[in-house]
Parts: sequence; C-alpha cells; structure tokens
Amino acid sequence: MRIPFKLICLLLCFSIGVQAQKISKNKKAVIASIEKHKAELIEVSDKVWAAAETAFNEEVSSKVLADYAEKNGFKVERGVAGMPTAFVATYGSGSPVIGILGEFDALPGLSQNTTPTKNPVNEGAPGHGCGHNLFGTASLGAAIAVKELIAAGKLKGTVKFYGTPAEEKFFGKLWMVREGLFDDLDVCLDWHPSAETKADVQSSLALVDFIVEFNGQAAHASGDPWNGRSASDALELYTTGINYYREHIKPTVRIHYHIQDGGQVVNVVPDYSKLWVRVRDTKREGMLPVYEQVQRMAEGAAIMANVDYKISLVSGIYELLVNRAGGKAMQKNLEYLGPITYTDDEVAFGKKIQEATGKPQVGMDSEIRPLEETLEHPGGGSTDVGDVSWVVPTIRLGVTTAPKDTPWHSWAVVACGGMSIGHKGMEQAAKALSMTMTDLFEDPKLVEAVKKEFKERKGNTVYKGMVPDGPPPINSNK
Repeated sequence: MRIPFKLICLLLCFSIGVQAQKISKNKKAVIASIEKHKAELIEVSDKVWAAAETAFNEEVSSKVLADYAEKNGFKVERGVAGMPTAFVATYGSGSPVIGILGEFDALPGLSQNTTPTKNPVNEGAPGHGCGHNLFGTASLGAAIAVKELIAAGKLKGTVKFYGTPAEEKFFGKLWMVREGLFDDLDVCLDWHPSAETKADVQSSLALVDFIVEFNGQAAHASGDPWNGRSASDALELYTTGINYYREHIKPTVRIHYHIQDGGQVVNVVPDYSKLWVRVRDTKREGMLPVYEQVQRMAEGAAIMANVDYKISLVSGIYELLVNRAGGKAMQKNLEYLGPITYTDDEVAFGKKIQEATGKPQVGMDSEIRPLEETLEHPGGGSTDVGDVSWVVPTIRLGVTTAPKDTPWHSWAVVACGGMSIGHKGMEQAAKALSMTMTDLFEDPKLVEAVKKEFKERKGNTVYKGMVPDGPPPINSNK
C-alpha cells in the first residue's frame, strides 16, 4: 500500500514533536545557555588556541579558563596538586557532585594558521594538534550551563570543572588523583575532539614512561679509545635489544623510545647517553611484565658496554574503565542533537585538508551512529583520564572537530581547531555534555546505574597510581 506524501509529512512532524517532548525543560535551558555564551566560548577557545602552551607551561591558557569560570560565578582554587596551571572551579552544594574535565595543553612543533595547507604561524612553535583549546572550553561551557540551573533552583547539587594540565607529556591528572581531588565526585564527564561524533565506550591503552641514562668514561675516539667506556654503545645495544624484543611481545603491546642524548661530537667516546622509553598495552596487567623486561634489558646493555645505568620513572597511566550506562545516556542526547551541519565553505575546507594530507576527499563526518559494542582490546592512544576512571565513574564523548581521517597530532587539526569547523564541534560537545550532566542531576537512578557498573567493572582491583614520589616535574618542560 502506498502512503500519501502528505501523510508521510504529518507522521514525520508528529515524530519530531514526540522527540521534542522527550527533552526536559532543563535540557532546553542548557542548550539555550550554550547558544547564549557561544561567542564568549569561541573567544576563550581562540585565546587558548593562540597561546598554544605545552605541558606545565600553560600559564595564559589556564588563566583564561579560570578567569572565565570566576566571571561566571564559580569558586576557583588555583595551583592545585602542586601544579601552578591546574585548578578546580566549583559551584553549588550537596549531592550529587558531578565533575567535568578540561584539558588545554598544546603540542610542540605544530604551529599552524587556519588554512587548509601547511602554513605555520611561527615555524617550530607549538600548536593545538589535539584540539585541547576546544576540549577545555566546551567542558567549561557545559559546567556553566549547569551552574545556571543550580543558581536558578532548577537543579540541586554541586558541579565541578577541573582544569587539567600536561596531558600530552606528563599526565597532570595523576597528581590530581594522588591528592584526592576526585574522591568526592559521584560521576565525572570528559570528551575529546575527534574526526567523528560518538558516545565513547571504548577503552584506551595503559602506559608507562621512564628515562634510561647510561654513564661511562670519555676518551679520545682515535687517540686512546681503549680508555673510554661508551655510553652511546650502551644506548645502541639497548635499543637494538628492544627492537629484537618486538618479535616476542603480544600484538596489543607498543614500545616507543626517543633518544634525547647520544653524545655531542664524533671524536669523543661519549660518557653519557639518555633516552625516553614508553611501553603500552590494552591492559595494565599486560603492560607491567613488558615494563619489567625492558628494565632488565637496560641492565644487560650496561653490562655489555661496561657502563653504569639509571632508570627513572616519569609516570604511568591506566587504561580507561568504560561505563556503558553513562554512554547510553550520552547517546540519547547526541541523537536528540543530531549531526552538525556544515556550510559549503566548511566542507570545501575539510576536503582541502584531506587533499593536503593524502586522504580521500569526503569532507566532514558528524553522523550519529548507534552505540558501539565495547571491544576487549581496542587500539588507539592513551590518556590520564584512565586513572580518573578508576577512582570515579567516567562518561566519555568524542565530537567531530576535523575532517574524516585527519591525522591527529598534526598541523591539520590545529588549522581546524582555530576556525568554524572546530568551533561547531566545541558547541556540540558542550551541549551534549551539559544535557548528560542534567540527566545525572535529575535522575538518581541513572547515577546509581553508572556507579553500579563502575563497581562491577573495577571488581577487586585496588587503584595504585604510577607517579614518582615528590612534586610534579613542572620545570622539566621549560
């Protein structure tokens, strides 16, 4: 039977009307708040984008966000957990206590103008190749929207925004976890810029960072090399051992290293060498044995080169503890919002980015797909949000801020993050986050479901952070 076109239109209008009725007044209010503050949020994001400060150097970025939180009525505690650029902004009182994370550090060497071809603002300077200028701003925008409802008596409880520095290198959240800054939360939210939009119910990779140093004896490389003990030889033996070891590790494991000092001149037997080593796996229990083995290999290299060695822990992070109950709530809000709409100019910009980076020129992808099944061993990267997720239930989100298949940690992400493509993703993220936070404030049963899953997934695991004793290494990246 053929259905008349007018009837189809009526059914569609009815469906849209029913959908609109499902959203609460409070959710409509937070959406309106994001739209009201949109120009200011873009201004804040662009200031952070322009500052482009690396780990523990985010003085301007931190101040811009903290000042904006204070301007909007939050009580801000700056310099928390021994990190001058870390802060916590709080509004309200009592339960539930809902937190939201905001990052704002940039990456070295990625300076870029808002153009679809590689064009640095300042060659060699940092740039926001992971979109953290959008990350911190959207999260704060969501917190402000919820704060306004608490102030108006529409919601009861406490909202906390966490300004979290140094995610890209030192994992600043580790010291915030160590100081117990998340212990009073019922639930925490987090998002990340992406090339697609989805409620994130995938885990990440556990990771450990450590420094290996070799100390030998300098000598003339031609005149009396027999008097030398080469720290560079030890370094080469060590990296060779790591590369042979790759054949005998599980496919889920990743090992990276960066040589930081291999000697200074060719005619001196080097008495010092240094490298940064990183080990990852999908599970912390899989990462730890590999970490132990590569430490033993450093000792072996030192013995073969007849030098001394030293291993120093930088930090280590857990894989993310997924929360599907929270993910389902986020998914419903994404479906209500629908995909981001782009102008012809924005689509053209995206395609030029794809052309410049050797990707198919398909433009943007903000389609809202069904909630994914959670994979046992996902690929991808690592984040210190993982440690937060082991001390408080954490709901995650990814939102499109760059064209499909854009290489992350690249100039292309920087370009999009400083113009309307990134701004639209930031706005969408702020809306989805604030709507999901509203769900948590309005529905105690949802909070309990999120907590129940957290306890089940965590099981008997006792969280133990991997950070060296003492203060964060805030002067190590100057």
